[in-house]
Amino acid sequence: MSTNKIVRTAVVQAAPIIMDREQTVDKAVSLAREAASKGAKIVIFPEAFIPAYPRGLTFGTRIGARTEEGRKDWARYWENSVLVPGPTTDILGEVARQTEIYLVMGIIERESEGNQSTIFCTIIYFGPDGTLLGKHRKLKPTGSELLIWGEGDGSTLSAVDTPYGRMGGLICWENYMPLARAAMYEEGLNFYLTPTADSREEWQSTIRHIALESRCFVLNCNQFVTKAMYPTNLACYNELESCPDIMCRGGSAIISPMGQYLAGPVWDKEVILLADLDLNQIPQSRFDLDVTGHYSRPDVFQLTVDKRKKVNIKKSNDFY
Repeated sequence: MSTNKIVRTAVVQAAPIIMDREQTVDKAVSLAREAASKGAKIVIFPEAFIPAYPRGLTFGTRIGARTEEGRKDWARYWENSVLVPGPTTDILGEVARQTEIYLVMGIIERESEGNQSTIFCTIIYFGPDGTLLGKHRKLKPTGSELLIWGEGDGSTLSAVDTPYGRMGGLICWENYMPLARAAMYEEGLNFYLTPTADSREEWQSTIRHIALESRCFVLNCNQFVTKAMYPTNLACYNELESCPDIMCRGGSAIISPMGQYLAGPVWDKEVILLADLDLNQIPQSRFDLDVTGHYSRPDVFQLTVDKRKKVNIKKSNDFY
């Protein structure tokens, strides 16, 4: 733990250059530099920032059928996904090193092992020396997300150390999985991250509850996206005709361990939210509620988390 009890954090509410990895990385680098120039030491980007959260698209999928146009758009999505590690992570690590920040980025990750084409919704963590500290793959894609993303496993259900305390989190509706939240609390977090694509008012109740339950600072980060930002040369672009002009309103916020807003929520624009977090609030808040301490009751409840990496049956007997 740092002797400095105040740390400035930033959540970046912005849109990618949809379906374009290189241009989106350029935008992310610029925004990360801007946040660092304002004194941020921890900088968080939304779920699926690189290359996009493809809101409104079905990729031509119906039960029992797929279209050729949808396959083309999915292949474009796949081609713009991110290898971890790879050239994109090298760039992001370098900007983290140059600005001396902890950088957390939401990406669509391409499987790097073998000849697989599965992609995952992932968050990746970089340290201020540029090191790739870890990643977390979304355990359970929600609804039609299952059409395009694979499921993560317990091997990436972890946290990273910083001088300000441990940092980790879950992606979007993973946070509605009570045992997944409990597993993250057991990591001993000071900072609980909730990168998301959920811009509903109801989501604010979720993230405030997580802050109150965990007694952590919650950093919630979402995109602001309009229909005009989508490339018109998508094969399935006509699927967006019935969508509203504002596809995702945002709602990014930074919340105290007592459930109070420290920044945001902000709607309907791109913005970098900043907040100076007083780390003294964490032990103060846990005086009467400590879910991994005196409120845990291990004599009654026990949680088992399988953190083994699951691989393809052709490579190992440890498979789904």
